[in-house]
Amino acid sequence: MKTLNDVKIGETTKIARLLGEGAVKRRIMDMGLTKGTEVTVRKVAPLGDPIEITVRGYELSIRKDEASKIEVA
Repeated sequence: MKTLNDVKIGETTKIARLLGEGAVKRRIMDMGLTKGTEVTVRKVAPLGDPIEITVRGYELSIRKDEASKIEVA
C-alpha cells in the first residue's frame, strides 16, 4: 500500500490506516492525522525530510519516518 512518503507535492489524499504502535501511533493521532482525514502535501525539504502537509486547515511538518507509518488511499 502507498504511504504518505509516496505522495507527490500538490496531491491530496485520504488517510487509510495508521501503522506503528503505542506512543508513535498516539503522537500521529494527536497531530490530527486520523483515518479518513484529507491531507495535502505542500512542500518537501531538499533532502526529503521533513514533509510539510496541510491537514484539517493547518500546516504541519512531519518527519519521513512518521510519514512512512501513514498509509493513504
